[in-house]
Amino acid sequence: MDELMQKAIQQSGIQKKPSELIPWKPDEPWPQAYYSWDAEGEVWQPIKAPSASPPVNDQAQSSGITTIALYSWNIDFMLPCAEARMSAALAHLEGPTSQLSPTTAVVINLQETTPSDLITISQKHWIRRGFYMSDLNSSAWGSDMYGTTMLVDRRLAIASCFRVHYAATQMERDALFVDVTVPAIAPKTVRFGNSHLESLALDPPQRPAQMRVAAQHLHHAAAELAAAVIAGDFNAIQPFDATLHTDNDLRDAYLESGGREGAEEGATWGQQAHPAARERFGLSRMDEAFFCGAGIKLQGFERIGADVVVGEDRQEQRDKVLRLGFEKAWVTDHLGIKATFGLV
Repeated sequence: MDELMQKAIQQSGIQKKPSELIPWKPDEPWPQAYYSWDAEGEVWQPIKAPSASPPVNDQAQSSGITTIALYSWNIDFMLPCAEARMSAALAHLEGPTSQLSPTTAVVINLQETTPSDLITISQKHWIRRGFYMSDLNSSAWGSDMYGTTMLVDRRLAIASCFRVHYAATQMERDALFVDVTVPAIAPKTVRFGNSHLESLALDPPQRPAQMRVAAQHLHHAAAELAAAVIAGDFNAIQPFDATLHTDNDLRDAYLESGGREGAEEGATWGQQAHPAARERFGLSRMDEAFFCGAGIKLQGFERIGADVVVGEDRQEQRDKVLRLGFEKAWVTDHLGIKATFGLV
C-alpha cells in the first residue's frame, strides 16, 4: 500500500497542470460555473452564479426548507473498478437522502473524485432530478487525476460557486465553496465548503496552512453569511490536527455532538483499509466537519458508509478488489460523515 501511495503522489505531480494553463492564483477565490440538468434538452447546462432562484419547479418546495443535511465521503481513487464502486456508493447515498423530510435539503461533498467518476455521477437519474453538480470535468482542478466535487439540492439557490487552490500543497489540493440561500435565511447565505487536505505526515506540514486559508473564507463577509460549514477528508493523523478547528475559531461537529477525540466510534479510516495499512496505522478520524456562525444550529452528526461493497451483480469487479487483499469488496477505505444543521 505504501508503494501505491507513492505512485499516486508521483502521478499527481505528473498530471499537474502547467502553470501557463492555470487561470487561477493560489490562495485566491476563483469563480467557476456549476451545472443543472436540462431534462428537455437532455444535457447538463453550465450556470454562472449567482442564480436568482432555484428552477421554477423547485421554487415552491424551497420555501419550506428549515434544515440542511451535509454528507461528505472520500471514494478511493486508487482502487480498480471505479465505475462499479462509485455506483455502489451513490446507491447507498440515494436511499437515505430520498427518505429525508421535505423540509430538509441535501448537500453532498465528494473527495478523490476522478474524471470517470464525474461521468458516472452525471448519469444517475436521481442526481439529474434533484441536484446541481459543481463539476463535469477536471477543468477546475489543479490536477487531471482527481479532485473535489459537490452536489447541491436544486431547491437551494446558489449565490456563489468558487474554488481556492492552496499555495501550500504538493498534491494539488483545494477548497470548493458554494453559497446557498433559501427564504428562511434570505437575503443572507450559508457557505458550504468541501476540502481534501494534504495527505501524509509531510515536513513541513501542509494542513495547518490549508485550513487557515479555508477558514478565512468561512469567516469572510460575516455580514453576508448567516453561517459557514466545511467538511471533507482532512487527513487528521498528527497531534496538531486535533486543534485545527480551535486554531481557526471553528467548531468541530463531531465533538459538539458529544464525540470524544481518540474514541474508536469516531474513527472514519482504518476499518475498511487494507489489512497491512490498518495494522500499521490503526484507526483515525480523518473525515471531519467544521462550522461557524449564528445562522445554523447543529442537530446531529453520524458516520455513514460502513460495509458498503460493490454490488453482487458485479462479481468480476468484486473479485478484482478482493484479490488486492481486502476482506470485503469495499467501495472505499473511508467511512463518510453526515452533519445535520437547522437554519436559524
